[in-house]
Formats: sequence, structure tokens, C-alpha cells
Amino acid sequence: MTEENRIPTVVTAGRVIAAPARTVFELIADPAQQPRWDGNDNLAEAASGQRVRAVGDVFTMTLTNGGIRDNRVVEFEEGRRIAWLQSEQGHQLPGHLWRWELDRVDETHVRVTHTYDWSRLTDEKRLERARTTTPDSLLASVGRLAELAEATDDSPPV
Repeated sequence: MTEENRIPTVVTAGRVIAAPARTVFELIADPAQQPRWDGNDNLAEAASGQRVRAVGDVFTMTLTNGGIRDNRVVEFEEGRRIAWLQSEQGHQLPGHLWRWELDRVDETHVRVTHTYDWSRLTDEKRLERARTTTPDSLLASVGRLAELAEATDDSPPV
């Protein structure tokens, strides 16, 4: 077995966030919010008005290096799951998927699982970066997301 074959191509991290599921999901489903919680400091901005609502939606992000990425939504269940494939603007999808899954614990807590799946990645120049995406790097995004969500006071009245 080569070293490359030992590197997992599906990486996952998660934790419970002390915030309502709807608060957390809104931060994920609104691309304009994503640079606020991006643990890789890779996302610079996204235009407002791109809130994801269905499979097939496409949202555009500007990266910190100036690159533009189109993100095609391939999984969507309001309040529970969202996943997208990313590509350089105007190019074919190279096959790496970003997924967020939310499992409600109670009214004010949600388990969030973040997955990066590059098992179908076809773009050779992206392989090196994909190999460096670890559970810790995903957990950095989940942690920042938790900080934002937990600071938002929209929990139901007691």
C-alpha cells in the first residue's frame, strides 16, 4: 500500500453547539455568512442574496487569493443537511464535496457534522491541498461556527 492510499479521502469532524439548529443552519446556508466562520481563512466574501434553498442552487464565493468559486448544491434538506461541489468559476466540477449535517439534540443544542469528501477528485493540482484537509481543519470551521451561533440570541423563550 502506498502512502497516498493511506490518506483518508473522506474527512469528518463535529461537535454539539449550544444554539438552535435553525440559527446554525442559517449561518451555513447563507454564503455571505461563510467567511465569518471559515476555519481555513480561505473565503473572502460572497454577495448577499445567495441563500441556498434547494438542490441545484449555485452560489459564488471569492477566495482570499482572489479566485472565484462556483458551488453547486447537490444535497439539501432545510435545517438538516447541505452539501455542495466546488469548482473554479466556469470550469468543470473537479469532484470534491463539502457537507454539513445537523442533528437536533433539543431546542437549544444541535450536533453539527462537517465532512470533506475528495474521493472523486479528478483535478491533479488540487490533490495536494485535499490531502492536507484534516479533521482538525474541519473542526476549526465548526468551532468558529459555534462561536457565532452561540453568540446569537434567538433561542425560544423559556
